[in-house]
Amino acid sequence: MFDATALELARIQFAFTVSFHIIFPAFSIGLASYLAVLNGLHLVTGREVYLRLFDYWKIIFAVAFGMGVVSGITMSYQFGTNWSVFSDKTGPVLGPLMGYEVLSAFFLEAGFLGVMLFGRSKVGPKLHFLATFMVAIGTLGSAFWILSVNSWMQTPQGHGVNEAGQFIPLDWWAIVFNPSFPYRLVHMVLAAYLTTALVVAGVGGWHLLRDRADPAARRMFVMAMGMLVVVAPLQILAGDQHGLNTLTHQPAKVAAMEGHYDGHPEGGAPLILFGIPDDDAAEIRNVIEIPNLSSLILTHDLTSPLPGLKDFPEDQRPPAEIVFWSFRVMVGLGFAMLGLGIWGVVAWARGRIWQAPWLWRASMAMGPAGFVAVLAGWITTEVGRQPWTVYGELLTADSVSPLRLEAVSASLTAFVLVYFAVFGAGTFYILRLMSKPPEGGNPEPDMGPTRAEGITPGTVRGRHPQGET
Repeated sequence: MFDATALELARIQFAFTVSFHIIFPAFSIGLASYLAVLNGLHLVTGREVYLRLFDYWKIIFAVAFGMGVVSGITMSYQFGTNWSVFSDKTGPVLGPLMGYEVLSAFFLEAGFLGVMLFGRSKVGPKLHFLATFMVAIGTLGSAFWILSVNSWMQTPQGHGVNEAGQFIPLDWWAIVFNPSFPYRLVHMVLAAYLTTALVVAGVGGWHLLRDRADPAARRMFVMAMGMLVVVAPLQILAGDQHGLNTLTHQPAKVAAMEGHYDGHPEGGAPLILFGIPDDDAAEIRNVIEIPNLSSLILTHDLTSPLPGLKDFPEDQRPPAEIVFWSFRVMVGLGFAMLGLGIWGVVAWARGRIWQAPWLWRASMAMGPAGFVAVLAGWITTEVGRQPWTVYGELLTADSVSPLRLEAVSASLTAFVLVYFAVFGAGTFYILRLMSKPPEGGNPEPDMGPTRAEGITPGTVRGRHPQGET
């Protein structure tokens, strides 16, 4: 740490701030869709339990959404301080995309958020559902633009380079819909839904352990289990397709994910379940592997050849020591999510889901797993892209601002202190909200005229309210 360069500290600072930021959008994207579903179910069925759940989760959504906005704003400032060269060179391409995100998606979210939070008694249930639906669409729109930006940095196309070394847009359709964009968008949105389902399941399990008869706790828990068992297999399928795409466009990243230092030009690459990568020695030790399975997973052919890290120049290899483990954490948690969903559905089919305290405890234990999986996935994606910021075209070392080590150290220290204080307090408040059971109804405050106590009609003198004198 103390021997680090300004570039390394700038990378640590970016990793720190983006890790804090990504967990809030991942949660709010899924939670906004969940709120829209709850609102729609209440509108269609008229059942009070859906309204109770909507009122309960909308407060948590508001806090998470606010922290996501604040952490995102500091990210944009950071591009201008530590990564000004990157901003200058990529600004003509990435600047408009970020602008479209603000003009379309964020304005949509902000415009309808107030109606969703406070307007049910003012606009009626149908317009209130429309506002909730628009907020959900806005969060998905934000994901669309941000994933388009990130995907262009991973698989850039549709641009030229001018004399100043800036990336100039030539074909916006090619830029937005770059080769890896559809796979990343689907993968991220499904990850957001899984993250939210796990949190809802964990909160539901917590309240079921205290009152298994609570209809709101039962409803949120069974909805979360259903979401897990549907979305987890879709995520595994999306991850498989994402892997095929990554092998085509970023083979060095895949080699790091798989821990393959040596290539397999004749095919039949094994799947390394466990090993200890050593980038300095360019080898992996203590390996436990399954023959041919890596070729089968990555190419759908047992005998297909796969490249290794040694097939790429040494200064263009991502650090396998990080990518190898982060990828396994993400995949392992993905299968654990599927297992939890299957457990819940089997218990429900047997009529035992309301007599299953170990299932509820397991749901609580898995509650944060979605956030861990999202962070592990982003580490795999971003560290696996190194040493490039724009893959194959702009090195990370050529993207950083000309800053002194002391300046980056000071800003990194400030970010760490402020983030832990502000977002730590916000997270603690969210956990306190989750620890309380959903209350009945939560009627909104009546903003109309209030009758003064002094003009309330009294009883008629000499006559009791029930007619007795």
